[in-house]
Amino acid sequence: MVKRFLFAICGIVMAMPVAADSWLEASSASLQALDKITARISSLTVALDNPERFGTLEILVHRCAYRPPEEPPENAAFLTIRDVGHDPTLPPQIVFNGWMFSSSPAVSALEHPVYDLSLLSCIR
Repeated sequence: MVKRFLFAICGIVMAMPVAADSWLEASSASLQALDKITARISSLTVALDNPERFGTLEILVHRCAYRPPEEPPENAAFLTIRDVGHDPTLPPQIVFNGWMFSSSPAVSALEHPVYDLSLLSCIR
């Protein structure tokens, strides 16, 4: 499947084909996690569909894909992050559900008062 991407050069609009299947699938995601209270920075490797804990967060990576070396560098991961808290009687709350991008961490960021999480790369 080929999509068309429009861009302008000197006022001339041109259509360039962009391959939708140019993303490569990965088996895990490399994440950087920050505990804002202790200033502890950790690197996490989370396999697909295998929940990983960081503090009170439970991180689940559903999909991780990256661009081939000849393309502009980009990694994208679809994550579900739940805060399970310290009280086991309370139900976990989803604090993030969506795509994260390594080149633009502020576009889709985890908003949490204690933890910060960003995607570093996808690992094959």
